[in-house]
Amino acid sequence: MSNIGGILKSIQQIMWQDTGLNGDAQRIEQLGWMLFLKIFSDKDKELELLDDNYKSPIPDQFHWVKEKGNWAGDDEGITGDELLEFVDRQLFPALRNLDLSTGNQRAVIVREVFEGNNNYMKSGINIRKVLNKLNEIDFNKAKDRHAFGELYETILKDLQSAGKSGEFYTPRAITQFITDVVNPQLGEKILDPACGTGGYLTCAIEHLKKQAKNVEQRKSIEENIAGWEYKPLPYLLATTNLILHDIEVPNIKFGDALDQPLSNFTEKHRVNIILANPPFGGIVANGNESNFPQTYRTKESADLFLILMIHLLKQNGRAGIVLPDGSLTGDGVKQRVRQKLLEDCNLHTIIRLPNSVFQPYATVATNLLFFDKGTPTKEIWYYEHRLPEGVKAYNKTKPIQVKEFEPIKKWWNHRAENDICWKVDIKTIIERGYDLDIKNPTKQEEEHEYNSSELMEMLAKSFDKSHILLNQLKEAIK
Repeated sequence: MSNIGGILKSIQQIMWQDTGLNGDAQRIEQLGWMLFLKIFSDKDKELELLDDNYKSPIPDQFHWVKEKGNWAGDDEGITGDELLEFVDRQLFPALRNLDLSTGNQRAVIVREVFEGNNNYMKSGINIRKVLNKLNEIDFNKAKDRHAFGELYETILKDLQSAGKSGEFYTPRAITQFITDVVNPQLGEKILDPACGTGGYLTCAIEHLKKQAKNVEQRKSIEENIAGWEYKPLPYLLATTNLILHDIEVPNIKFGDALDQPLSNFTEKHRVNIILANPPFGGIVANGNESNFPQTYRTKESADLFLILMIHLLKQNGRAGIVLPDGSLTGDGVKQRVRQKLLEDCNLHTIIRLPNSVFQPYATVATNLLFFDKGTPTKEIWYYEHRLPEGVKAYNKTKPIQVKEFEPIKKWWNHRAENDICWKVDIKTIIERGYDLDIKNPTKQEEEHEYNSSELMEMLAKSFDKSHILLNQLKEAIK
């Protein structure tokens, strides 16, 4: 087996030397399209061996490997300015304009990936070096594919520190826990309408694989897993992620889930399960709020996604989602959204998470909500998930861990109130104006009396910070 970890480190070092790449997000996008094309081409080779009638949607001259002398698969192939010009002037234009008239869904995937992504590298020699390193991996070998799949999670995790791209990654511990307790079954339709890099989808795939006893059941997994994503980089990464998890034609729609009237989604679009971390804190673009009934129109993306997800669930459908504290409280539209959730669904559990789970991308407090559609809520159980002993906050090097959710799993089917678990009846919630931001009643509010000296010190630090920010602003304006 190839030393996958070593290969990836070598690729990173090559990319750091290229003047066209600036920052982690660009490096990940660059590696993303190259990986996608290599994985897709390796899969094409396998399909051609299994089916004499199969024909790759990628024209021969742009395929990774076809014959000796090809542009990517031959380690002694074109390099330097010739390779750079080929990638920029021939490869990308050709794949962005693939013929879709045959209805080949694999052609649609390739076209959408290349329409939304770019080649940032400026050195054809460096591109050649990266291609040659990728040639050391054979994605048709189960061991290579599995080893790379493990490392791919690390690549996606790096997005958390890559500026705004961090919004597309949900910590693996969260996706795993939500999937485990919602417990998808073979034959159920599963959707993530804001799938980012595909974390929930791959967790669901692996969960269902354990249930599959034959080829037909494994094939049904591919038919019943779907995602939507509206930004090119996470769409590319999610598509690649699903291919690595043995999904031949990932069913990920490239587009905004909020860009059409709610009434367009009829019974045939409804699903049994929704697993999602919808975008929050964002402002809805293009007037998409007008696609929703007047009573629920808002610019807050998380609230619109909640209405959409309620609508998309079948009767008795189940959902496990992430929502910020801001969606649990507030009046006006926010209150009406929560009222609909509680009247249309049984919101049976809210797990309250520490603020730092999504750092460094977001520091807002978040919650895991679990609900079933079809019966109104009578009571809600709350569980306060606390930081591990000795940990002040989660961060990039010390993220939330899967094992931390084991106590909640044990509690899940044998619920009892204690110092971190409590339940609230619907009457109390209605009296609160459907406010769901209910703090732990057993937790004492921490109070700290500051003396004059401490207050002066805090004020001085605040002034210093303001002065630094003001100088940075002045420099930026210059």
